[in-house]
Amino acid sequence: MHLHWIDIAIIVAYLLTSVFVGYWVSKRASRDIKSYFLGGNVMPWYVLGVSDASGMFDIAGTMWLVYIMFVYGLKSIWIPWLWPVFNQVFLMVFLSSWLRRSNAMTGAEWIETRFGKGKGARLSHLIVVIFALVSVVGFLSYAFKGIGKFATDFLPWDLSANEYALILMAITTFYVVKGGMFSVVVTEVIQFCILATSSIVLGIIAMSRVSPEMLERVVPAGWANPFFGWRLDLDWSALIPSVTNKIGEDGYGLFGIFFMMLLFKGFLVSAAGPAPNYDMQRILSTRSPKEASLMNMWVNCVLVFPRYFMITGLTILALVFYSETIRGMGKNIDFEMILPYALDRFVPAGLLGLLVAGLLAAFMSNFAATVNAAPPYIVNDIYKRFINPHASQKTYVRLSYVASLAVVIAGISVGWFVDSIDSVIKWIVSALWGGYTASNVLKWYWWRFNGYGYFWGMVTGIASSLVLAALQLPALNWFPAILGLSLVGCVVGTLLTPAEDDEVLKSFYRRVRPWGFWGPILEKVRREDPAFQPNRDFWRDMFNIAVGICWQTSLVALPVFIVIRKFQGALIAAGIVAVTAVILKFTWYDNLERREVQARTGATVPESGKMAPTAP
Repeated sequence: MHLHWIDIAIIVAYLLTSVFVGYWVSKRASRDIKSYFLGGNVMPWYVLGVSDASGMFDIAGTMWLVYIMFVYGLKSIWIPWLWPVFNQVFLMVFLSSWLRRSNAMTGAEWIETRFGKGKGARLSHLIVVIFALVSVVGFLSYAFKGIGKFATDFLPWDLSANEYALILMAITTFYVVKGGMFSVVVTEVIQFCILATSSIVLGIIAMSRVSPEMLERVVPAGWANPFFGWRLDLDWSALIPSVTNKIGEDGYGLFGIFFMMLLFKGFLVSAAGPAPNYDMQRILSTRSPKEASLMNMWVNCVLVFPRYFMITGLTILALVFYSETIRGMGKNIDFEMILPYALDRFVPAGLLGLLVAGLLAAFMSNFAATVNAAPPYIVNDIYKRFINPHASQKTYVRLSYVASLAVVIAGISVGWFVDSIDSVIKWIVSALWGGYTASNVLKWYWWRFNGYGYFWGMVTGIASSLVLAALQLPALNWFPAILGLSLVGCVVGTLLTPAEDDEVLKSFYRRVRPWGFWGPILEKVRREDPAFQPNRDFWRDMFNIAVGICWQTSLVALPVFIVIRKFQGALIAAGIVAVTAVILKFTWYDNLERREVQARTGATVPESGKMAPTAP
C-alpha cells in the first residue's frame, strides 16, 4: 500500500499522542498497586465501559470477522458466539455484580474469598495464576500475528511482519508499563473515538460504492438471510468454488448442529464468569457492584454498532470488487488480504491515514488491555503473597514494570511461530476456555465444591487444551471432551477431600449472595440470622439473559442491514432493540439498586428498593 505523506503524518501524530498521553498520566498510576492495577477504583462506569469496548475492538479479530461475513453472510452474526460474545449479557445481568462484591484485585485473589486459605485454596490460587498467564500469552501471540500482517500491508516501510509487530508492541508497551490502568483507560477512550469515527466513515463509503443489486450478483442465495436450517445451504460453487472448500474445512456445513454447540458452549462459558483477563480487571476497577453491571451494559451499546459498520463495509467492498482476485487464488485463499485491499482502493488520502490510525488504535487498545491484565497475577498473587508481603508500594509498582515486559516477551516468542490468526482464535476460545469452564461454573453455584476440586478441574482442563494444541486437533469439536475431563477432575477432587470451612462458605454466601445449590449454607446462615433471605432472582436473571441475548444480537444485525441497505430488516432489528431495551429497563435496570441493598443487608427488599419492615 502506498500512503500519501498526509496519511503518514496522521499515523505518526497518533502514535506520538498515544505515548505522550500514557506517560502524562503515569504519575497518578504509580502511587500504589491499587492505583496501578485498578485505577484506584475511582473511574466512572461509562469510561471503563468505553475502555473495555476499545480493548475488544482489535485488528486480528476484525480481519477474522470480515472473513466469516464474506463466507457466511448474515449467518456470521452467530459465529462469534464461539467467544462467546453474549458473556457480556451474563456479566451485565448478574455476574459482574457478584464478582465486584468480593473487593478483590485479581481473579486469583478472589479465590481466597471463595475457598479460604487452606491447601486447596493455595493450589487453586496457583492454577488461576497459571491459567491467567497462559491465556494472556495466548492473546498476545494472537495480537502479534494480527498486527504484523496488518502493518506489512498498510505501512510504507520495507520491514517484515515480525519487525513491524516488534516496533508497534514496543511503543504500546512503553505507556502501558509506565502508566498502568490509568494510562490504558485514558488512551483507550481516545482510541475508541478514532475507531468509531473511522468505522462509520468506512461503512458510508461502502454504502456509496455498492448497491444492493451489485451485491446480489456476487453472493449466493441466502447470503443476506440471518436464519438457517440444519444445513448451511450457501452454494458458492458457481461464484468462488474454493469458498465451498473453506466451509468444509471450518466444519460449519451442518449449521443447525454447529449453532446448538455454540449455544451449549456459550451458555456454560458465560455462566463461568469472566476469564482472568482485561474484562475481569475492568469489573474489579469499578466503583461499586451496580456500576460493574452498568459497565457491561455499556460495552454492548458502544462496541457493536461502529464495529459492525466497519466489518460490513469492508466485506461488501471485497465481495463486489475483490471476488475475481479471490477466485484466482484457488485453494490458497488469503481472506486476511481483504482489509488492506478495501482500504487501499476506496479510501482517499487523509481519510486513509485516519482509518489506519484507527486500526492501529484497535491493536494498541487490545494489546494494552491484555498486557495490563497480567502483572497483577505476578506481583499481587505471587510476589506479594508468597515472597515479600511487606515490600513498599514503590517496589510493587517497579516489579509490575518488569512483569509487563516479561509477558510481552513471552507473547512475542509464541507469536513468532504461530501460523495464522484463525488457529490462535480457535485454540483460545474452544480449547483453553473449555478447560476453564467446569471449575469456574461450579465455584459460583455449588456449595460443596472446594479448592481441591477447583485445582484438579483446572489442571485436567488446561492440560487437555495444551495436548489438543500440540496434536493440532479441531478445537471446537473437542470442546465437549475437554469439558468432560475437566468436570471429572472437579467432582473427583471435591468428593475425595473435605468441604471448605463453614465460616469461609458463610462469609462468601453473605457477601456475594449467589443463587444455586447453597441450601446447607443458607440453613447455617439463618441459624445465626433468622431474617436473612436467599437470592431468589434466578428466574428473573434467566429471563433477562434471554432478552439480553436478543437485544445484543439485534444490535449486531442492525448496522449490517443498514450497510447492505436492507432497510426492512434494519427496521425489524431496530424494533427488537427498542422492545428488548424497554423490557430490560423494567426487569433489570430498575432492580439494580434493590439487589445491592439486599446484598448488603441480607433482608428482603421490595421492588421499590426500600427496606421491608422487620418484625418486632
